[in-house]
Amino acid sequence: MKKFMTFALLFAMMLMTAPAFAGTHGTDGQVTGKSIAGGLASLIIWPGIGQIVNDQKTDKVVTHALLGLTGVFRIWSCYDGIANRNGGVWENRI
Repeated sequence: MKKFMTFALLFAMMLMTAPAFAGTHGTDGQVTGKSIAGGLASLIIWPGIGQIVNDQKTDKVVTHALLGLTGVFRIWSCYDGIANRNGGVWENRI
């Protein structure tokens, strides 16, 4: 029951932030060997490492690292690293 309540709380918190991320698409860069390595590092080791490898801005790296605490953010961070995506929430919304 404790695991279920924790999951339900995290899921509800995640749904509350979804509108803030709407329409905040960055621009995809070029997929290279370096970006693939960065994406895999974000997936396997910790989100944010791929953004460091791809020489992204500090605020994006910190955002990915902090959101990595949720556990589910690793998949998005992996995509973001492989696509070498520039921009996103910080530049388009906040």
